Amino acid sequence: MTLSTQFLTMLTMVSSGFYLGIVQDTFRRFTPYWKKRVVLTYTMEISFWLTQTLIVFYVLFRVNGGELRFYIFAACLLGFAAYQALAADSYKKLLEHIIRIMTAVYRFVERCVIALIFTPIKWIIKLLWTMTFHVFKLIGTVLLFLLTVIITPFGWIFGFIYRLLPEGFKKNIRKLAGFYSKMKNICIKLMKRLKRR
Repeated sequence: MTLSTQFLTMLTMVSSGFYLGIVQDTFRRFTPYWKKRVVLTYTMEISFWLTQTLIVFYVLFRVNGGELRFYIFAACLLGFAAYQALAADSYKKLLEHIIRIMTAVYRFVERCVIALIFTPIKWIIKLLWTMTFHVFKLIGTVLLFLLTVIITPFGWIFGFIYRLLPEGFKKNIRKLAGFYSKMKNICIKLMKRLKRR
């Protein structure tokens, strides 16, 4: 490697070490959210470090073709140490501030979506349901009235015919009506038992 390449490699590795300090603190900030889940914790740790290793190696590959030297690891460690000594506290405070801003923005957007989309849809559905219920109720009332108007004359006719029938025939009709009433009551009781079960 030429001297300029070595210098660029050193500078890049110091920056990479600094970058590793930043991403590690960011990762550790969110670790408590999945710390209780052992499998997820191991998966996240392995994925995180594999990803960072690949990123740093890709950067190194772009700078010097992927040649590894002892001073490269020393430069990376130097960058990490520089971050811990100079910028760790400031970055953590900045990260907390960014998280608070993002949380506030998320809550604001969530409230706007609920207020502008979900609440109107909820009220529209409720209004449609109420209107449909009242329409069906009105239709049922009208049909019941029409049915009553249609059946009432037949009731009068059958009542008049019933009075003209012989007494023996009337007794048979009463027995048939009593049997029908008993069967109806039995069916109602059976339906109630089935519903309870």
